Amino acid sequence: MDLRRLRDALAALRRTFAGPDYPTVRLPLRRWPRAAAFAPTVGLLVLLALTLITAQYLLDSRKLPVATAWLIAVLTVAPLPLLLARPLLAWRIMFLGQLFGTFNRRPTDDWPWSPTQILIIFAVLIVVAARVDRAVLAWVGLFSLLPVWIFVSPNNQVGVSLLFLMLLIVGDLVGRNVRTRRALAEQAELSELEKARRAVLEERTRIARELHDVVAHHMSLIAVRAETAPYRLDAVPEPAQAEFTAIAGAAREALTDMRRLLGVLRSESADPETAPQPGLPDVPALVEAARRAGMTVTLEVDVPAEPPAPVGLAAYRIVQEALANAARHAAGTEVRATIRGAAGALQVRVANDPGDGPTTAGGGRPGHGLTGMRERAVSLGGTFTAGPTDDGGYAVLAVLPCDGEDGTG
Repeated sequence: MDLRRLRDALAALRRTFAGPDYPTVRLPLRRWPRAAAFAPTVGLLVLLALTLITAQYLLDSRKLPVATAWLIAVLTVAPLPLLLARPLLAWRIMFLGQLFGTFNRRPTDDWPWSPTQILIIFAVLIVVAARVDRAVLAWVGLFSLLPVWIFVSPNNQVGVSLLFLMLLIVGDLVGRNVRTRRALAEQAELSELEKARRAVLEERTRIARELHDVVAHHMSLIAVRAETAPYRLDAVPEPAQAEFTAIAGAAREALTDMRRLLGVLRSESADPETAPQPGLPDVPALVEAARRAGMTVTLEVDVPAEPPAPVGLAAYRIVQEALANAARHAAGTEVRATIRGAAGALQVRVANDPGDGPTTAGGGRPGHGLTGMRERAVSLGGTFTAGPTDDGGYAVLAVLPCDGEDGTG
């Protein structure tokens, strides 16, 4: 433990004199655009005036040569423009000013520095104490007191040392207070954002559950009525019974898909369904279900290797949506679904022949069907196109990139 404290103390000492500085603090001058426009000029004039006052004091009181007086004056004022941007660098220059600013001092002087330098020392100590951490501040205070113990008259050493310590303590308290308030404000902002996000999620969950309850009720009624139709109706032929069975199966599959998608929105106490998502091997069953529903569908699959699960799911959903839209908008036409793997990508194309109505495998006019298919393709880094064919039909084409090992190509 002692070695660790010693190592931390030495690291703080190194940072005090040669380490990185602290982030820049910018004044809120944007609120006053006129003041911001004149701030550089006014600041430069103030620095020049302070330098001139300090040099004149040294020439009159210390009888220093002109070059030496101006050099010490520049060294005295130099920390001011660096205080906000480089507080440690400003203190390092101030420390040099403490040492060299005592040339030709009179033994009877209570302070070995000029009045301007004393005020600048006070300002630097307060700002640096408010900006740096306490380990660095301890070294800053220790080295700032060295010139006091060396150059200040013995009668004033205790008073000046206490004054320096008070400035360091006040600056540290102010800095900690500002940092605490800033942290609390950031925490409050994060809490508000979290509350807003949670409110949005809860509202979406509520809407999803309401939608599930409404749709599930009607789909359940469809499935039950389709299953019981052969028993409630007299002399139902075999083709009609098979049609009722297909309708009931499609309704129950829709219910299963909806419950699977909404499983992640349920509370933690509920057990979400963990059935696997459909993929490319399930496309033939999807096409067969469409055929049982009365559609004329041909399927061609030429994929050398099974694609990754997200790509297979996207291909399945695109074919599913395209078949559903073709059934709604181009009933009675032939639909051709083609899935090929080539050049590290999976190409999914669904096209229907021209019909009497608005023939489209994508949904008549642009809507949720085309948008959903496009979002699935783009989310995987692929492309999606849809539009009329040369013979008057409609086709959708999705190119889904696959991994080199698991994908096609």
